[in-house]
Amino acid sequence: SALTASKYVHFETPEKPNAVIAFFNRHGFTKPQLARLVKRRPMVLTTDVEKTLLPRIEFFRSKEKIISALKRHPRLLNYNPNDVLLVNINILVDNGVNECHIASALCSKPSALTVTPIKFKSVVQEAKEMGFDPCKGMLMVAIYALGSMAKPTLKRKFETFKKFTWSDEEISEPFRRYPSFIRLSVDNLMVTMDFLVNKMGCLPSFIAKRPRLLLMSMEKKIVSRFLFAWDLLSKGVIKNINLHALLETSEHLFIEKFVNCYKPEEASRLLKLYHEKLDLSKNLRMDGYKLQHL
Repeated sequence: SALTASKYVHFETPEKPNAVIAFFNRHGFTKPQLARLVKRRPMVLTTDVEKTLLPRIEFFRSKEKIISALKRHPRLLNYNPNDVLLVNINILVDNGVNECHIASALCSKPSALTVTPIKFKSVVQEAKEMGFDPCKGMLMVAIYALGSMAKPTLKRKFETFKKFTWSDEEISEPFRRYPSFIRLSVDNLMVTMDFLVNKMGCLPSFIAKRPRLLLMSMEKKIVSRFLFAWDLLSKGVIKNINLHALLETSEHLFIEKFVNCYKPEEASRLLKLYHEKLDLSKNLRMDGYKLQHL
């Protein structure tokens, strides 16, 4: 009710906020969704239902699955569909993007379509020039990644890889495979790349084909597993380190492959050792100096 919502915004009479709340109730908003909307955007309670809210809802309802996006991301209501969203959607359609991918993007990453049409058109063109196929959903992921940062920032991130002797193709390949990794900070990229290349001996081609490695937790996965495997190698428990098995398996499979495959007494000792390495790596906190001196 308007009385409940009054703690978020002051209004003289309850008529308009009550009308807004009733409007959202009619369109399937649950109480938690409505509460979240009002908490994030209190002024929505003062919005004119007929002139502002209804046209937006009608626009979203005309697009498959987008009404659910509106419930999860109510800030979409801030945008006039005809000024921003519709223009950007038409840009995507003109570039051959399927409506199912557009609807999916609005559900998962609506902010990707709320940038100014001029910038959005430029980002779409840039993504296509980098080799992304408009018929595939990965284009929208690339648009989101490219649109979320300034070009100088993106350039600095690509320059980071060149410090590790990556070729232009080795830089482009991971971005085409998994665009989201480029949203990592330059510092995180530097620390992770330095450890993978200089400590673990990963070749650029190995990482380029597995960009998800750059998104893995250094503290919870990469460092702890490396330290554990290095101990096993130095003690003769294993003869070599298989980087794929070491880094790309789930926690359950990792324990099965490196711990539980041994006799119970040895497995218990190895599990204790692994937990010690986990505790040690968590205390490093992405400290580049400490990682260099492991």
